[in-house]
Amino acid sequence: MFKTRRRVILTASSIAAGICFIILSVFLVSDASFFFAAVVSAITFGTLLFLNVKVSDVSVERLEDKMLHAHETGILTEFLEKVRFAYTVDDFIAAIQTVLEDQGDCSVLYVDRSNNYVIYNSPDRIASDDNTTEKLEMNYTKNWADGVYFLGDQFGAVSDLRESRGFFLVAEQKHLYVFCRYTHLFDDMVYSSLVEEFGRFERRQKKIAELSEISALSAEWDQLAATQRSFLPQTMPDIPKLDIDAYFRPLVNVSGDYYTVIPMDEHKTMVMLGDVSGKGLAAALVMGLVINTVKIIENKEDLAGVVRAVDRAIKGMHLQDKYTVLFIGIIDTQKMNIRYINASMSDPIVVTRAPDGYKIKPLTSNCSVVGIIELDDVEVAEQKLFRDDLILMASDGVSEVMDNDGVELGDTELYMNTIKNSAYKSAHHIINDIADLVLSYNGNKKLRDDVTMLAVKVQG
Repeated sequence: MFKTRRRVILTASSIAAGICFIILSVFLVSDASFFFAAVVSAITFGTLLFLNVKVSDVSVERLEDKMLHAHETGILTEFLEKVRFAYTVDDFIAAIQTVLEDQGDCSVLYVDRSNNYVIYNSPDRIASDDNTTEKLEMNYTKNWADGVYFLGDQFGAVSDLRESRGFFLVAEQKHLYVFCRYTHLFDDMVYSSLVEEFGRFERRQKKIAELSEISALSAEWDQLAATQRSFLPQTMPDIPKLDIDAYFRPLVNVSGDYYTVIPMDEHKTMVMLGDVSGKGLAAALVMGLVINTVKIIENKEDLAGVVRAVDRAIKGMHLQDKYTVLFIGIIDTQKMNIRYINASMSDPIVVTRAPDGYKIKPLTSNCSVVGIIELDDVEVAEQKLFRDDLILMASDGVSEVMDNDGVELGDTELYMNTIKNSAYKSAHHIINDIADLVLSYNGNKKLRDDVTMLAVKVQG
């Protein structure tokens, strides 16, 4: 349905643009010199082509939004949105019950095909019938390829949507069967997004389950640390006009500190650094949850929406006394600015060159901690950037390290002078200079907290 209407919109807009061009060309040829008419016609054609593309894009976008959220397809779209923020099997089953069953009057069977274990089935005749599970097991084995398929009356796969009486999704050897008498009324464009999100959920909950099952034994803590590090960037992305480096030194094997760098387009890059309260397994779980939530958010431009999604996700885990402080920003090398939210992080800074030396501008907190209390209105701040500016984010393991007299590094001129004296260097060398300072200031004793830094040099 969507594809047909989109084709109609594109064809109609193209025909309209062509008619306008022909009429104008005939008018010009009759009333002007050939050269003038040719030049004006070429300019007009380019303008009409540009406007046609823009109008078509807007029309298609509105049509897509209308089709995905209207009528029967809106049920699958709502289910998809709930799956996007599901982190456990319980979350997933709750989405099935509240949307597919209660709103859509669908019957659902959720099976781990690797061992033919029924994870969930709707309490009705179809999904709870042993004959149904046996037939599906016989038809669709654990080696069935990932994707979306349609079911006929006898649970066989059909290609004609008009004959379908249900569909099933396959990902990570998990099968989700949805029996629905009006399957043919769903717009087929929703299925690709649905199976993609189903796959993401299976991989996500599998990783979280792996973290949860690891015990406190030393070898298993090493495994947990390796799994946790997999959430962090293994290498910095190569981004034009930005030089980026990070430093990550956990106090023990696992850490509540985290950071990430996400290129959004050729000009915009998202950066984030944060710290989860406490240490150990619970902090590691929340850390992975935060990074995953940020990565899967589609509208990353909406920083307030991103922070609120993180807040909901942490609260949804029901882990007592767990919250995070974080700094999240979008660096725009075209507009030369950074839009950011600082949720109670130790002040990140921008170091910029001035006539009398380097000047430090703090990116002060404008949001409360995330994940434990009600968030007030979340406001986004903005800071102008210049060529060769340094953006430095660091966890409190840097600023709160103490010397033998109990003086915190962040309160000293030594810390600020080291940053200013290193500001002309590359991001890698800046990070190394500060890391060396932290260790020497501490007298090379055992650190008391995780040390995490992210440095970005704006090359303009």
